[in-house]
Amino acid sequence: MTTRDRILDAAAQIMRGDGIARATTKEIASRAGFSEATLYKHFPDKVAIFTAVLNERLPDLGSVLQGLPERVGKGSVEENLRDVAAAALRFYEQGFPMAMGLFSERRLLAAYRDGLQRHGAGPRHVNLALRTYLESERQHGRVRPDVDVDAAAALLLGACFQDAFYRHFYDESADEPAERARSLARTVVAGLVVPAAGDDGSTGDGR
Repeated sequence: MTTRDRILDAAAQIMRGDGIARATTKEIASRAGFSEATLYKHFPDKVAIFTAVLNERLPDLGSVLQGLPERVGKGSVEENLRDVAAAALRFYEQGFPMAMGLFSERRLLAAYRDGLQRHGAGPRHVNLALRTYLESERQHGRVRPDVDVDAAAALLLGACFQDAFYRHFYDESADEPAERARSLARTVVAGLVVPAAGDDGSTGDGR
C-alpha cells in the first residue's frame, strides 16, 4: 500500500467515525503513521484530502451510471434500475456521514463544490445520467411517452438518499442492499414501463 493510500484510509476512518471536525491533518497523519510533513507532500491541505476520500474511498456509483448508455434496450429497465439503486444505496450509506460534515464547514463545501464543477461532476450529474438513460429507453419504446423522466430519476435516487438518512438518524442497521434495491426499482418501474399490447395492467418488455 502506498503512502497516499494509507493517508486516505486513515482520513476516511476518522471522517466516518468522528466527523470532519476531528479529521485534522495532525490526527490523519498520526493515524496513518506519518508526520504532517509527509502528508503535505501528497496533499496541499485538508480540502484536498477530503475530496480524494469522497472520490476514492466510497462505493463506486459513477461507473454504474457511466455504463447505462450501453444498457439501453438490453436486459430490462427494472434490472438496470435495480443495479443503479444498489450502487446508490451503498454510496449514500457510506458517504452520508462524511457529506453532512461539509455543511458545517463552508470552506470545505465551497472547495469541494468547485472541484466537482471543474471535473464536470456533482450531485446533479447523478440525476442527469439516470434521466438521460430513461429518456433513451423512452425513445426505444420501453418507457411510457407521458413519463416525467426527471421526476422518475429523482424518485429513485431520492429514495436511496432518504434510506441512508433514516438509517443514520435512527441508528438502524442497514437492510440487505440487494433486496432493498430490488424493491425500489420494482416500485419505480411500475409507473414507467409500457404495458404489452392487450395486457390488463401487466408490464411489457421493459419490466
